[in-house]
Amino acid sequence: MSYITTQNQYIQVDGNQIAYRELSKGKSALPLVMLVHLAATLDQWDPKLLDLIAQEHHVIALDLPGVGASQGKVADTIPGMAQQAMDIIQALGYDRINLLGLSMGGMIAQEIVRLNPSLVHRLILAGTGPRGGFEIDKVTGKTFKFMLKAALHRVDPKRYIFYNHDQAGRLEADKVLGRMAQRQASHADKKFRIPSFLVQLAAIKRWGKAEQDDLAFINQPTLIVNGDHDMQVPTENSYDMHNKITGSQLIIYPQAGHGSIFQYAEHFAQELKSFLAE
Repeated sequence: MSYITTQNQYIQVDGNQIAYRELSKGKSALPLVMLVHLAATLDQWDPKLLDLIAQEHHVIALDLPGVGASQGKVADTIPGMAQQAMDIIQALGYDRINLLGLSMGGMIAQEIVRLNPSLVHRLILAGTGPRGGFEIDKVTGKTFKFMLKAALHRVDPKRYIFYNHDQAGRLEADKVLGRMAQRQASHADKKFRIPSFLVQLAAIKRWGKAEQDDLAFINQPTLIVNGDHDMQVPTENSYDMHNKITGSQLIIYPQAGHGSIFQYAEHFAQELKSFLAE
């Protein structure tokens, strides 16, 4: 089965119906839990990337409360979202996982490690930054700027949030967004709601304005990934995390931005498999 045809499954957590998707082609001992970016549902994962990862790993993608088809309310802080994610993981029956967070998902992943370090075996932080990191408090303004530019050009906002604004970036965006668009309506998640989006934006801004983090609490093997020109969460943050997290690995993809793991799906999937197999 491909991710593009994988439908939502549901589990009750704290009285709310929570949506998730599961790909279990691989025989990995631990599942790889994946936390998505701002204003995204389960439909915003690149199906090509998830299919490649699932060849060897058990993949679980989550809609946190208030997102997509999940009931409940979006937490108003990043640590609050981390607690929600941990509650879902526990309800699914896991006390040990590998964890990948993209953008806001990477911020949540860091807070999960802070709250429960024994839960995470290996950590992957993609297109993200640390608490109090460079320009993270400016994500709100950047998001609205890129959304306006997308509206003027009548394209998906991810065209400008995730990919370089030149012709090469347009071609890469078209490839990835085209893959996502192949999902049929019968297999689609519920649309993201504007009030939930605004709560997420406020949580990111609050987290970005908080005291700068030294990340000393992250002791598990960590892979940090980004493009060399991330305009949403500046690439500088990836170098900063790499310097602060002892023994971490860093991959910076050329001519790429916030969506580097989708743009370089084949290469990243192979690097991820190698990292998880170490």
